[in-house]
Parts: sequence; C-alpha cells; structure tokens
Amino acid sequence: MDKASMDKIRGSLVWLILCATLLAAYSAKAQNDFCGLSNTSFKTGERISFKVYYNMSLLWVTAGIAHFTVYDDKVGDREVYHIVGDGKTLSSYEWFYKVDDRYESWIDKETLLPHRFYRNVKEGNTKFTSLANFYQESQRITTQQKSFPAPKCVQDVLSSIYYARNIDYSKYAPGSKIPFYMFLDDKVYSLYIKYLGKETMTTKYGTYKTIKIRPLLIEGTIFKGGEKMTIWISDDANHIPVRIDSPIIVGSIKVDLYQYANLKNPFTALIRKK
Repeated sequence: MDKASMDKIRGSLVWLILCATLLAAYSAKAQNDFCGLSNTSFKTGERISFKVYYNMSLLWVTAGIAHFTVYDDKVGDREVYHIVGDGKTLSSYEWFYKVDDRYESWIDKETLLPHRFYRNVKEGNTKFTSLANFYQESQRITTQQKSFPAPKCVQDVLSSIYYARNIDYSKYAPGSKIPFYMFLDDKVYSLYIKYLGKETMTTKYGTYKTIKIRPLLIEGTIFKGGEKMTIWISDDANHIPVRIDSPIIVGSIKVDLYQYANLKNPFTALIRKK
C-alpha cells in the first residue's frame, strides 16, 4: 500500500468514533422514533473520551484520542445542546501524520434535531472547514455554496449519535433494522442500524453489560459499504459506546471508552472497572 493510502487510514482513525459510530439510519417505524423522542440519555456537562487503536499485523497501536462534550447554547431564540467533538493523533504519531479535528453540532433541546453542523478538519496537508444550517420546518439544508431539500427529521453526524442514544432498543427483536436520514458532505443518506441483542463486553478499561448493534456503513476511503462494523453500547439509560470494532482496507481498528464524567444517569452497565 502506498503512503497516500496509509495517510488516509491514519487520519481517519481518530474520527472513527464520529464518522462510523452512527453513519447509519432507521426504517419506517424507527423514523417515527427519530421524530419525537425526549432526551433521557445525556445532559449538559457530559464528557466522554475514547482511545483509537489500529492493528495491521497482530500488534495494536494507540493512534489517537477523541473527546465529546455537551454545552448549553442558543441558536436564535431556541435553547440548544452544543455538542463538541475534538479528535487528534497522539504526539508519538504527529511526526508521521498529524490530525487535529473539531466537529460541532447545535441540537434543539425540545426536538433533538440539529440546527447547525460545523467541521474544522486538519489532517496532514488536508485542511478545510464546512458549515451546514438545518431548517427542519421547511425541510431544507444550506451550506456555504448550496441549498438542499431534506427529508423530515434529518440528522447530522453528531446529532444522530446523540439522538440514537435515546432509542429504546428493548422494543426490537434481534435482527431488526432501525433506519433514519443523515446529511453529510452535501448528500442525504438513508441507512440503518441492525440490532443484534445483548452481550457482556470486556475492554482494558472495564467489563460492561451492553447492547450490540451493527450499522450499515457508507462506502469510503477506509470502509467498504455493508455491515462490517460492530458497536457495543452501554445497556443502561446512558447508551454510550464502550467498544467499536471493524475491519478496514488494511488491518482493523478498535475504539474504547476510557473516561467519562457528568453522565445523566447512573452508569449501571459497568460491572467492573479496571
């Protein structure tokens, strides 16, 4: 594999937790869920942190970290949750390929739908910013250059993660597909998550009761499309990811929850902390 391809892998590892955690969408019944749930899973002040590992030849290397924090804010006269995701490579990796990215979403506190989505990407020699404004009532999205028609209750990458944390997975049988719509890079995607059931998961940071899901991925530079990624989320009212596992074009990746603070609910999914 050439250096350019390897650079794409390394740069994307840090944002696996974003661009792959829930690049997925829900079906007719689930789409109704995405248009009316109340927030029971997170609150202002919550901070969750992840470590990203890469494996190519049986050796796991810590490649990066990502932090997600919830703030209070306003968009116009609407009260919103301002979600900020920061991700970067570790200093030991920066000599080879440096990543320092920031993703932000402004989510309506009443509807849990996005008003605004912002990205500031710095990956090697690649640098860009993008901003999308969501007009849910008129079902349109505008960027710096264009305006797009949008389906009802469309999400962005960050808002979809936080909205999906409020899904009641106990309503679904193993094998059920749960769809919704998501806007990314000037396109609306219709995808789904497959609910696989419940499982006990042990990472280097603890043992957890989890809900196991498998999203339909968008085909891209590191992932082939399809159901190749598995995600374990906490089987409690918080529904935070504790482990993500997926093959990529060369090797595989793993993302683990390693720190958390100010959760809305007791972290009852944690059986034993290491």
